[in-house]
Amino acid sequence: MRRFAEAEDLSDVVRQALGAGCRIVGVDRLRGGSKKGVYRVRLDGSGTESVIVYRWSDGENFWPGAAEDDATDPFAPASGLVPFLAARRRLDEVGARVPHLLLADDTRQRYAADVALVEDVSGGTLEALFETDPGRAEGVLDDLARTLDLMQRHRAPHYGRVDVLELGGVALGSSCEQLVFDRALRNLGEAAGRDPRIGAVHGRLDDRLRELAALVAPRAEYGLIHGELGPDHVLVSAEGRAVLIDIEGLMHFDAEWEHVFLRLRFHERYAALARPGLDPRRLDLYLLAMRLSLVAGPLRLLDGDFPDREFMQGIAEHNLREALALLP
Repeated sequence: MRRFAEAEDLSDVVRQALGAGCRIVGVDRLRGGSKKGVYRVRLDGSGTESVIVYRWSDGENFWPGAAEDDATDPFAPASGLVPFLAARRRLDEVGARVPHLLLADDTRQRYAADVALVEDVSGGTLEALFETDPGRAEGVLDDLARTLDLMQRHRAPHYGRVDVLELGGVALGSSCEQLVFDRALRNLGEAAGRDPRIGAVHGRLDDRLRELAALVAPRAEYGLIHGELGPDHVLVSAEGRAVLIDIEGLMHFDAEWEHVFLRLRFHERYAALARPGLDPRRLDLYLLAMRLSLVAGPLRLLDGDFPDREFMQGIAEHNLREALALLP
């Protein structure tokens, strides 16, 4: 049985960040986290109404086998204070907006997990704003486009997660496209074993992946990408800025991988984020690979006790149909 954090668990780190006079009046675990706990902590006596606490612990991570993940693999689930802080530093460097950091603690002296306290950004998610105030959301979308430009212009000669590169490490594999291709084959095999509809066309999907991969030319420079940048991972500041969250997987990689995901998540609004110069052959390969990832990944997560099972099953089902539609 998992035990999530309550007020008494968080009181010491909150007082450490905001002062001894600060009192917790409520704690809400926010929906959607699969690798860390995200808590809104409501306060009295601190001068601010609430803060967000990130809590990285085994009890908050719903991914089976996550303890065995290899940080040099850019696609391994990224979790922990180290990648979080490295990503913050890099995004600050390029001028992207992230929640202000109030405290980071990995000593385990006050609390039995790595924790970070950040500002509670006031405007909610961009996803919600599209519904409640479309006009204001368009301005935030423009700011997100500017942020993506800043990230894409921040080039590096090597690909990989920023925390790995920051320490002088080398990412797994020989190229972005080879990593994507190899991972797509693994996801295809896993999905085929879990769903007979994929199993029935396993050979055709394998052939299609190989055909698309053969068309991709080498590349030797890489921009900065978030990796899972949907409108639910963009908060809205009081000034109308796009604020990036869930940043632990930040990496230097092909921009096409980011833009395939953006296109899937922003739908008709993606036009505001589209940029010239993307390689159409990479986009074709990465789109099919992304669809297969979004089948195998959610099904794998459902092997455990992830609570929002209907939502995750819906992601897998939608992307399964879309992957089949990509067959010639």
